[in-house]
Amino acid sequence: MGHSVGQVAGFAGVTVRTLHHYDEIGLLVPGGRSHAGHRRYSDADLDRLQQILFYRELGFPLDEVAALLDDPDADPRAHLRRQHRLLSDRIGRLRRMAAAVERAMEARTMGINLTPEEKFEVFGDKDPEEHAEEAERRWGGTETYAESQRRAARYTKDDWTRIQAEVASWGERYAALMEAGEPAAGERATDLAEEHRLHIDRWFHPCAYEMHRCLGDLYVGDERFKAFYDSVRPGLAEHLRDAIAANAARHGE
Repeated sequence: MGHSVGQVAGFAGVTVRTLHHYDEIGLLVPGGRSHAGHRRYSDADLDRLQQILFYRELGFPLDEVAALLDDPDADPRAHLRRQHRLLSDRIGRLRRMAAAVERAMEARTMGINLTPEEKFEVFGDKDPEEHAEEAERRWGGTETYAESQRRAARYTKDDWTRIQAEVASWGERYAALMEAGEPAAGERATDLAEEHRLHIDRWFHPCAYEMHRCLGDLYVGDERFKAFYDSVRPGLAEHLRDAIAANAARHGE
């Protein structure tokens, strides 16, 4: 007589409603009925349900699952090979995700190694964690982000004061060249773009030209970064982005 819908729901860990839905759309039509007209599932039906649930777990929509299972050219071995490949890919992704989470957890315990009083002395009314949170959202789990956090954790108040002084000096000189009408592709602008890259590379994380280009796009595309640079001089974010691109180009990147 086969298995009842309630039994199958219990075996598979799904709801009766789900099995009814699969029947209604033709994805899993039970092979038999009881004398009273109730659904009865054969072993072959259970095998098909197992295949359905496997593909659903991997995120396949129901119509694609149906196409895969009803492919006349497919055989059980083909499904097993496909499943093995998909599972191997999933395991690899999960392992990478676990490693990323571990690095993010480690990095999160570091942060800026200053007391609240020292943070205020160095950064004034600007919150150094504001951009840190955005950076973690975008790059948390990457080795670049972890390296930045490792370096930041070692810096003293004097280090942060020096970093802030370098940023302020650079900003004054960049604003001056813009005031003078220097083009973004000019020598003065690209020299300061290179100084900007080296500042990141020295204090925070390795910053190759390709990454610097990405950061330049971010300075324009993200309102918070754009507001920071444009507070030095209106239009500086876009000017700097173009200077970064020109600097990368002149170095063959």
